[in-house]
Amino acid sequence: MRIDAGKYKGRRLLENKFNHIRPTTDKVKQSLFVKLQFFVPNKKVLDLFCGTGALGIEALSRGAEEVVFVDKDARSVMMTKANLKTIGENAQVSKCDACTFLEVVDKQFDLILLDPPYKSGLYEKILNLIYEKKILAEDGIIVCEHACEDNFDYGMFNVFDEKRYGTIQLTYLRF
Repeated sequence: MRIDAGKYKGRRLLENKFNHIRPTTDKVKQSLFVKLQFFVPNKKVLDLFCGTGALGIEALSRGAEEVVFVDKDARSVMMTKANLKTIGENAQVSKCDACTFLEVVDKQFDLILLDPPYKSGLYEKILNLIYEKKILAEDGIIVCEHACEDNFDYGMFNVFDEKRYGTIQLTYLRF
């Protein structure tokens, strides 16, 4: 796994050795950040269900002001911290259930990367919490990575783009 662009372009991240982590493919990650290339710089980013931290680290490399990483699995937190150390970055990495984190966080984010386990039923609950707690900044974007066949209610958010990559879909949401 490599960082695609920005100040850490070409740097290798640690290989995922855990079965519980389904990393975003390089093709999907690259497409996501090409689409948001002018949006990411100087933004506050929340990487929920961060896994290896690859998406949030890509955002840091591309100029995000701050990235907060959240995952409830200790192995994911360990991997994210190790990947951050590899590139010499410090960032907040929280070992916490995503819903619990959203209940207590007291800041807004410009970009929220949402990639829970597929078919987990968490999308609607997470999106409702983001809306109710006003966690997304006014002109912010939520990117949901999910299986193409997954259908869920986006609540008060509007879909402004969708892209499919084989069995994976990225759905881009705004107010």
